[in-house]
Amino acid sequence: MSEPSVFTRILEGEIPAEIIAETENAFAIRDIAPKAPVHLLVIPKSAEYRNVVELAAGDPALLAELVGLANSVAAEQGAGDFRLVFNTGPDAGQTVFHVHGHVLGGGLDEGSLGA
Repeated sequence: MSEPSVFTRILEGEIPAEIIAETENAFAIRDIAPKAPVHLLVIPKSAEYRNVVELAAGDPALLAELVGLANSVAAEQGAGDFRLVFNTGPDAGQTVFHVHGHVLGGGLDEGSLGA
C-alpha cells in the first residue's frame, strides 16, 4: 500500500493547512508556492484518481464538482477571471499524484505562466 498523499494528510489534519472551502467530496487550499496573485488548489477528498484524465473517465460528476468549487473560491478570493490547470503526469509538472486543479487568477496576462 502506498503512502497517503500530502492532500490526504492535510485533510486528515496531519499536515497543517487552511481549508478555505469544502464540499461533500472536495476541498480547497492555498498553494504553498504561489505562481499567481491568487493560487489555490481544488482537491477531491478521495485519492482514488491520480490525474484529471482518470477522474474524467471514472467520475465526471466529481470533476464537475471540482470545477464548481474552483469557480466559487476564485470569486471569494477576488480572482475574478481565472485559469484552472490540471497537470497530468511528471513531464507536465505533476508532482503529487492525487488529482488536483490549480486555480490561478488576479490579473494574469496571456503569456504569463508559460501559457
